Amino acid sequence: MDIRTRISSIDIMRGLTLFLMLFVNDLNMQVAPSWLGHMKADFDGMGLADWVFPGFLFIVGMAIPFSFSNRFSKGQDLAQVSKHIITRTISLLIIGVLMLNTDRVDPELTGLTRNLWALLMYLGVFLIWNDYPSKDPKFFLIAGLRLAGMAILCFLVVKFRSGQPENNGSLVTEWWGILGLIGWGYLVSAFAYVLCRESILKTAAIASCFLALNMLSGWHLLKVPGIINTVFGVIIDGNVPFIVLSGLIAGLIIKKLPLTEFRKVIPIFAVLGIFYLTSGFVLRKWFIISKIIGTPSWAMICCGISLFVFITIYWLADVRKLTVWAAFVKPAGENSLTTYLAPDIIYYLIWSSGIPFLIYKESSSPLIVIAGSLLWSLIMVWMTALLVRLNIKLKI
Repeated sequence: MDIRTRISSIDIMRGLTLFLMLFVNDLNMQVAPSWLGHMKADFDGMGLADWVFPGFLFIVGMAIPFSFSNRFSKGQDLAQVSKHIITRTISLLIIGVLMLNTDRVDPELTGLTRNLWALLMYLGVFLIWNDYPSKDPKFFLIAGLRLAGMAILCFLVVKFRSGQPENNGSLVTEWWGILGLIGWGYLVSAFAYVLCRESILKTAAIASCFLALNMLSGWHLLKVPGIINTVFGVIIDGNVPFIVLSGLIAGLIIKKLPLTEFRKVIPIFAVLGIFYLTSGFVLRKWFIISKIIGTPSWAMICCGISLFVFITIYWLADVRKLTVWAAFVKPAGENSLTTYLAPDIIYYLIWSSGIPFLIYKESSSPLIVIAGSLLWSLIMVWMTALLVRLNIKLKI
């Protein structure tokens, strides 16, 4: 988003959800309280970890109207914007699938240890998608680095073997990984904005269609040929697109009402939040609240929570101009992809060394486990800030 149209609360909430994502992903859930983690697929309920990802999806949607109106105002036409959407989606799908398959590496068949395969994969990703300084004298160097990254990824894909029957042991798309889910949700919502532009009513109609798809999917009433479902299953299921579209609706409201009209914004978000929460609990009559299954009741409740979290941050950061408290998540909010991927590199380096650096994970004390994961997440955000200063930051 252009700095002139940037809403502080959007960056802060993006950074906060990423910080929490790093935190819950690092937790030793055999010791930490169950309410901090993911609930099992057949459990009717949710923990903190079950909100974090949809909270991020919601904020992805909120940023869309600001980002794309800025592109259109700079003179980009439909073809250029469409190219950007498709390129970003494909990039997220590629990285998501590579990350998804990392745990499936068979060292004997692949000829590389799982840790080495993962580290080389992340090296390739950073070489290709790093946001290099745009200086003409460095053109050939940058092109060479990107080509090297592509060569690394091609090598890893060719070498990959899982030793499992799925897809003859090669890479699988399966559920596309976290980044892949973001990519599909972004694809639908970005084109929804291009189609509807500033129309909240039209956008809400599209969101309702995806909620209906999610309900039909939950009732097992959608019959889609296998290959189509394999590729476009995330869109057909409707769950992820609905969450991102809900964020898009919230973003349109914020964009239409200037900051001076915050007395209108807050009640609107409160009413919407109550509507989403109430609808989610009503849908609970037919669908349990489950992140793993991706039920419409879970999606509605998560969107309701996101609306209340956002409007609280909006009141503090944009209305009251109190942003100092959120300084610790600023690097994550402004460099989300780098923040999400860089910690994995540290994990694989630690696991490769065999040195038990993460000793807090071995503790039997929930307090130590929680404190350790909070500190880990904070250090990872600081590391992102350091990488950015070294001109190492991903941009797709």
